[in-house]
Amino acid sequence: MFQKLKAKILNTNMVVNYEKMLPYVKPYWVRALLAVLITIPIGSMDAVIAWALKPYMDVVMVEKQAMGSYAMFIPVVIIIFSLVQSLLTYVVTYLNTWVGQKIAMDVKKKLFFKLMHYNAAFFDKKTSGEVMLRFNDDVDVACNGLLKNLKLFTTRFFSSVSLVGVLFYNSWQLAIIATVILFGALLPLTQIRKRLKSIIKKDVFSRSTMMTHFNETYNGNRIIASYNLYDYQDKRFKTTLDSVFNLGIKRVQRVGMLSPLMHFIVSLGIAFVIWYGSYLIINHKITSGNFVSFIAALIMLYNPIKSIGSNFTNVQMSIMAMERVFGLLEAVPDIINCENPKILETPKDCIEYKNVCFEYIKNKPVLKNINLKIKIGETIAFVGNSGGGKSTLVNLLPRFYDIKSGNIMIDGVDIRELDIDSLREKIAIVFQDNFLFGGTIRDNILLGKEDATEEELNKAIKSACLEEFIGTLDQGLDTQIGERGVLLSGGQKQRIAIARAFLKNAPIVILDEATSALDNKSEAIVQQAIENLMADRTVLIIAHRLSTVRNADKIIVVNYGEIVETGSHEELINKENGIYASLYKTQLK
Repeated sequence: MFQKLKAKILNTNMVVNYEKMLPYVKPYWVRALLAVLITIPIGSMDAVIAWALKPYMDVVMVEKQAMGSYAMFIPVVIIIFSLVQSLLTYVVTYLNTWVGQKIAMDVKKKLFFKLMHYNAAFFDKKTSGEVMLRFNDDVDVACNGLLKNLKLFTTRFFSSVSLVGVLFYNSWQLAIIATVILFGALLPLTQIRKRLKSIIKKDVFSRSTMMTHFNETYNGNRIIASYNLYDYQDKRFKTTLDSVFNLGIKRVQRVGMLSPLMHFIVSLGIAFVIWYGSYLIINHKITSGNFVSFIAALIMLYNPIKSIGSNFTNVQMSIMAMERVFGLLEAVPDIINCENPKILETPKDCIEYKNVCFEYIKNKPVLKNINLKIKIGETIAFVGNSGGGKSTLVNLLPRFYDIKSGNIMIDGVDIRELDIDSLREKIAIVFQDNFLFGGTIRDNILLGKEDATEEELNKAIKSACLEEFIGTLDQGLDTQIGERGVLLSGGQKQRIAIARAFLKNAPIVILDEATSALDNKSEAIVQQAIENLMADRTVLIIAHRLSTVRNADKIIVVNYGEIVETGSHEELINKENGIYASLYKTQLK
């Protein structure tokens, strides 16, 4: 019976998760083990006070003997043991915090590395709030709760064993009654996980949504101000906050009665023991000292049980957080290297798309049977209707996504057979909205090649048309640009991104609408930087402004996921009823 109850309370998942956590505990096992071992005397010392009351009651209170006997030392012993217990409790708390924080750091490092290697589809589906909650907050809840929960249960275990020993020492009849009632009080704990599981999932979603609101407000503060979206954003946040509140209330409704129920069962046990104990005293089965010692041990055993319902709720939440953490650690990204991948050398022949099909959502194709051959050294421009698949087609080359069917090959080798790092090393990308990291201009340019020489850095700056701008700054390259480059204009950010691409010196360059968000003056400067970058490289341009792709070797018109026209600017502009010609004339107007 006890084993079944223990299995239900602890739950198999709890044991499995603790086993999974062992590799992270191993580097700190000495301190972790020491913390566990110290809980043995901490728990066992609870019995000393209860045990000491028997001789004290029998000798001093009942027989009225003088305090000169050994009984006079009992209060001193109790004080000494309580002091030692308090000091050991502090030591365990310190060790648990130290080990818990270290484990959390190690898990966060591994999760952060994993987060960086998740494919683009993962970030398409997850909100920033969910990422922060699952990759940071869940780790704290899981790891810090790990040893805290272990301390709780080991202390309670050894305390319970020693106190049960005192119970049987004083009266085996009363001890049997107390033990049966103890199991009855613990039975409600078997329902906690079942009652919590569905609520916790919703609670995680609501809390992640709340974090997303904070993140959106931070990143979108200018949009909120310019469109007077204060009421709109405030209403959304309050709705989410109400959801978090309601889920918190539901959690209390489902498990809040467990602690009061356990308290009631325990109180019944104490009342029954007092009644039966009085009978045993009157019939001289036990002494008054036995009875007082028994009651003290029983209360010390039962008191934690009264509040263990709320503690165990926290334990279950910690275990569920642990399950989510290991779910992330054990998840395998959709896009990974094949066995024995090939290293991509500098491309020499061509890039080829053969019957390529792709979809973000099942049965909703974005690209349909794309066939395209790009010679190394060519400049290819992709144009067409918005949402037609231009960016998707190009984003498949560095394997941000994997195709549904067909092949994408470089020099006759399918890119899925290539080492991903070596593939992406050969591709430099300049996006429409380039992300800059907090730090200096120098830091962001050097991301293209961290060990670049000063000569290489200056050449990249000159080629990206950044010399004049940097010359106007007091701190030059070491100027702080703020988070996401918020202190820079769009054109300045683009040129830093281009300088970064120059420094990378990749043979393939992707330009994803790199000038579409700029004004005419900025576009002219950035366009010059782009032309410098394109020299002697294979270039894939996604363009909205058709005037920027007139000199491309080949222009590909992509509409609704299909290639509908191919040719040079002159060929396509003179094509009767051509889509490109129609788009070009419309933009001229």
